[in-house]
Amino acid sequence: MLARHIQYFLAVAAHHSFTKAATALHVSQPALSQQVRQLEESLGAQLFDRSGRTTRLTDAGEVYLAYARRAAQELEEARRAIHDVSDLSRGSLRVAVTPTFTTYLVGPLVEAFHNRYGNITLNVREMSQERMETLLLADELDVGIAFEGAQAQDIEASPLLVETLALVVNRRHPLAQAASIGLEALSAESLVLLSGEFATREQIDRFCQQHGIHPQVRMEANTISAVTEIVRRTTLSTLLPATIALAHDDLAAIALDPVRLQRTAVLMQRKGAYQSAAARVFVEMATQVAAQLGS
Repeated sequence: MLARHIQYFLAVAAHHSFTKAATALHVSQPALSQQVRQLEESLGAQLFDRSGRTTRLTDAGEVYLAYARRAAQELEEARRAIHDVSDLSRGSLRVAVTPTFTTYLVGPLVEAFHNRYGNITLNVREMSQERMETLLLADELDVGIAFEGAQAQDIEASPLLVETLALVVNRRHPLAQAASIGLEALSAESLVLLSGEFATREQIDRFCQQHGIHPQVRMEANTISAVTEIVRRTTLSTLLPATIALAHDDLAAIALDPVRLQRTAVLMQRKGAYQSAAARVFVEMATQVAAQLGS
């Protein structure tokens, strides 16, 4: 079967070893070697150089690898298409989100989706936008929720919601009752911010540079939960989506005035990818939930 030949070829190419590939595939090495030999005979070309300590692709193998990966991806999409049930009585969906959405969007979205489509298995992962795009292109994700920007060429993005960042403080903070804060006053605040690997931090730093703000960053943390916990327990404030503060009774969101720090969240999918019934209804529901959050 062609699909098996491709699978075995890709495994050997990935592991640089027939032995390791056979172990990963849970098959015997002679069986795997025979399948690869048959593939080489059918193509009339040697795909692997077996003479060294490691198994390496030949020039012909390198050429075939790109097409084999594409074929494997198409075959996987075909398998999912055959098993897709349009009445949503079963199915699965692979979703990824960037970190800020975990705190206020994922909960209501998953709740609404599960209540309506309880038989759909949902796999939700938190990751960077760069990683998300890589997995979308590799057909290892169905939908991603991230931010508008320079997406890869084969990524399709549609607007989901506009996220507004605010100064977030605890209810004991002197500014807790304030409706807004001027940009000059923001420079006087002692802040705890997300660390530099977050897109949110990059946007905050860029915003501060553009408007001549010199934040006093006293602490950094690499999770949003850590940042909000520090704000709860200290006099430090932070810059996070206002919606996060609204979800916590002991936090307050103070609007930046006169210029707001905003960004557009988008739903991302691979262009031309097969869209299952589960993916279609998830995208529709994400749009509905986002509209409710923004109202």
